[in-house]
Amino acid sequence: MSKIIKPIESYKPLLDKIQTEKGIKLIKDFFQQNLATEMRLRRVTAPLFVLKGLGINDDLNGVERAVSFPIKDLQDQRAEVVHSLAKWKRLTLANLGIEKGYGIYTDMNAIRADEELDNLHSLYVDQWDWEAVISKEDRTVAYLKSVVRRIYSAILRTEYLACENYPCLKPFLPEEIHFVHAQELLEMYPDKTPKEREDLICKKYGAVFLMGIGGALSNGEKHDGRAPDYDDWSTKNEEGFEGLNGDILIWYPILNRSFELSSMGIRVDIDALNKQLAIENKEERKSLYFHQKLLNNELPLSIGGGIGQSRLCMVLLHKAHIGEIQVSIWPENMRLECEKINIPLL
Repeated sequence: MSKIIKPIESYKPLLDKIQTEKGIKLIKDFFQQNLATEMRLRRVTAPLFVLKGLGINDDLNGVERAVSFPIKDLQDQRAEVVHSLAKWKRLTLANLGIEKGYGIYTDMNAIRADEELDNLHSLYVDQWDWEAVISKEDRTVAYLKSVVRRIYSAILRTEYLACENYPCLKPFLPEEIHFVHAQELLEMYPDKTPKEREDLICKKYGAVFLMGIGGALSNGEKHDGRAPDYDDWSTKNEEGFEGLNGDILIWYPILNRSFELSSMGIRVDIDALNKQLAIENKEERKSLYFHQKLLNNELPLSIGGGIGQSRLCMVLLHKAHIGEIQVSIWPENMRLECEKINIPLL
């Protein structure tokens, strides 16, 4: 069910709609150039939809339905609007022959019809999806952390630019990002829900990379779901925990809660894919096009993720609702409630 997360009582947009549109362009132009330079990424063109049945589309938590349609000129074969490009990007690294230490990024536009709508979740999803080729020796937590720090530094530089251009905005992100594994977080707050744990750790540190999302923790539950065939959430790492993936989370004072900016991770190798498909009882996927490519060692080892474009703009422009950044469809009761609390949806 859709819901409104009420912002702080004093909330009022600091930028009008024209300033906001200019700010969105400023942030998007600057951040993607910084990301590309920081990570040595080349921009590529990406699909809006892919053929169903190839195993290329991302199934997120495994329950979301893709928007699909028949293609007349392909005997009504069905295409699916992408949920994300996690698997397509890895195929593209191979197709383009991208060398180790370099990668690609693209604008990913998706429709997620099953999304529960609120201030952070829309039917329309826009991300910078990126993927880079790594070596076997890079499949470590240490390497993962180094990449997270580089991405976070690009976010900080973009925050500074936004505040320089709009002096009414004041920076609030901390200089450093804190790292914690989902198992450690469970042990810190054993009586809290996953969302409550995220709120507590983000309020404490301001910015957190939460690792090991997708596998069962010591209480038998997952912190959150992840598909079994892109992020590696099962490999035991050098710190003694399972998983080589995670989320970049910040504390967002306007909504008084934690806020996810990016989901990312080192991708599965052959061993991790076999293991995770078995854990999730999805071994039938081994016959799909993407999975065959990976199992036949035809795809490079990689790291990748998605960074929310509208979400980053929302945070850096100090907005209370993602509908202040992007045009989407919202329930009428949400529109009316937003009007009452000074949230002007586009």
